[in-house]
Amino acid sequence: MEDFIEIKNLYKKYKTAEDFSVNDISLNIAKNEIYGILGPNGAGKTTLISILSGLIKPTSGQFTIDGLSPQKNGFKLRQIIGIVPQEYALYPTLTARENLMFFGSLYGLGHKKLKTAIDESLEIMGLSKFGDKKVEQFSGGMKRRCNLIAGTLHNPKVLFLDEPTVGVDVQSKKAIIDHLLELNKKGTCIIYTSHHLSEAEEFCTKIAIIDHGKIHAVGTPEELVNRVSNAENLEDVFISLTGKELRDVVV
Repeated sequence: MEDFIEIKNLYKKYKTAEDFSVNDISLNIAKNEIYGILGPNGAGKTTLISILSGLIKPTSGQFTIDGLSPQKNGFKLRQIIGIVPQEYALYPTLTARENLMFFGSLYGLGHKKLKTAIDESLEIMGLSKFGDKKVEQFSGGMKRRCNLIAGTLHNPKVLFLDEPTVGVDVQSKKAIIDHLLELNKKGTCIIYTSHHLSEAEEFCTKIAIIDHGKIHAVGTPEELVNRVSNAENLEDVFISLTGKELRDVVV
């Protein structure tokens, strides 16, 4: 399989930090992957995704996505990337449709094309009858679904997802996962982080487990389980590689 994302010797150290949040990470990710980046709190997952999606710059190292580098092809790179952050990237006092019109216009979509994409996406995600309701009136699951639409209106070639199903009801979770699988089937490479290990085991085609900014294992869920003695599932692998120590983080 041809590599779609190539990451070479990536480092990130924040100015006030003693240690590297991302420490010499190198990965190759194929075009058709649903790639899980898993690790405990503070492992470097969000920092890595933030670098790849262009939100922050690495301290050193390099990466390309579809042959494009942030240094040489920044504008083109931003056009093929979709981002769905853990925090809701929505304006609460605007309606769902107003939010989506705003975010879609940032991707340069024409009015007619954008309106069609919004109508279709609201229908797919079960939000058609709520399109003209303010987002502040939405449940958590509805906000998550709307958040996902906002990051995918432009049919990105690569989609970065940070905890896309956290805090949602079972029905919303199924709708989100089903939509993501459909996007992947149509050609979108998905990079995903989550603390839901059973979800990741079923959803991801390949997984990298990181801790303290370093990669500890890479493989399909089945390969990772088979590598660890007595492991029955991905959670057993995760505990074996990252330990049982609590990872509480104070911000």
